[in-house]
Amino acid sequence: MASEKIEFKGVLGEMLSAKVDRPDGEHRACALFAHCFTCSKNLKAVSNIARALNRKGVLVFRFDFTGLGDSGGSFEDTNFSSNVDDLIAAAEYMKREMHGPTILIGHSLGGAAVLQAAGRMETVKAVATIGAPSEPKHVEHHFESKKEEIEREGSAIVNLAGRPFRIKKQFLDDLAETRMDSYIENLDRALLVMHAPLDDTVGIDNAAHIYKMARHPKSFLSLHEADHLLTDEKFSRYAGSIIAEWAEIYL
Repeated sequence: MASEKIEFKGVLGEMLSAKVDRPDGEHRACALFAHCFTCSKNLKAVSNIARALNRKGVLVFRFDFTGLGDSGGSFEDTNFSSNVDDLIAAAEYMKREMHGPTILIGHSLGGAAVLQAAGRMETVKAVATIGAPSEPKHVEHHFESKKEEIEREGSAIVNLAGRPFRIKKQFLDDLAETRMDSYIENLDRALLVMHAPLDDTVGIDNAAHIYKMARHPKSFLSLHEADHLLTDEKFSRYAGSIIAEWAEIYL
């Protein structure tokens, strides 16, 4: 897998770090990947998915949202809506420099973001979610114990995945105002919902709701005994290969 490091400007004006993973020879499609909440493009599962897609001739563009990973900016100034806008900025960069994304892939909260962003990307034909919540407000469970302090003081330091992050009230307000059902109902793209029945971070009921609200063509794939972050490599490789095969008919 040949990876090229690039930068592009995000919605808040900061430079965002990205990788373009290219298959051998000509690519037949381009995929844009949105990572999970407080994760990064370098998560092992993301690399495995990109590698599996490359083997099927799909170029993968993966990047760090503002304030995360190698990207500039401050996480505390971001929210779910800014993540969606960063995705749009990434798609615009792809359209200028290579080809607009034909496949959108989102993991966890990134899955909710691609469901909302897809309607603003005319090149997208297929959308795949992995362990996605049916509402972005789901992430509030990560900082439930600090919610009162955030509401009262305007912000609080929250420990997420062993790292401290400042969460502002505007982040909570943005989550409260976002309603996903209309975006899912009006997606107008092929949809693949992938979820693990044993996911104890984002329950399988979220996948059921997304699938119920979406119109055809839609598909569901169980990720068997995978955990939320797909830490067992066989599941991330499986997810990438299935996405490539499934999307081919729609491209």
